[in-house]
Amino acid sequence: MFIAMNRFQVRKGEEPAFEEVWTKREIHLDRVPGFQSFHLLRGPEREDHTLYASHTVWESRAAFEDWTRSEAFRAAHRSAGSGKPLTLGHPEFEGFETMLELMPAAPAAA
Repeated sequence: MFIAMNRFQVRKGEEPAFEEVWTKREIHLDRVPGFQSFHLLRGPEREDHTLYASHTVWESRAAFEDWTRSEAFRAAHRSAGSGKPLTLGHPEFEGFETMLELMPAAPAAA
């Protein structure tokens, strides 16, 4: 499993607009081989920004890299950065290989 994250420093007061961009855009991930899940996370507030992260889970690093070279990726990012700047610069990318995964135990049958 591979987890890809982009961290965004969203300007104070622009949080509703930033969230609207994500909730109204076509993300195009649901049709991509190897895609497992997507989460938009809201983090701590600082003096000049609120931290957000987009978090995608992939079957493998190769599946993620294939996505970054796809037409679906280009379509999903076509309008990124257009309009009023909502962030304090470009997002910071972080990629993680899964080293350990724990799942809840299945409940015992009665």
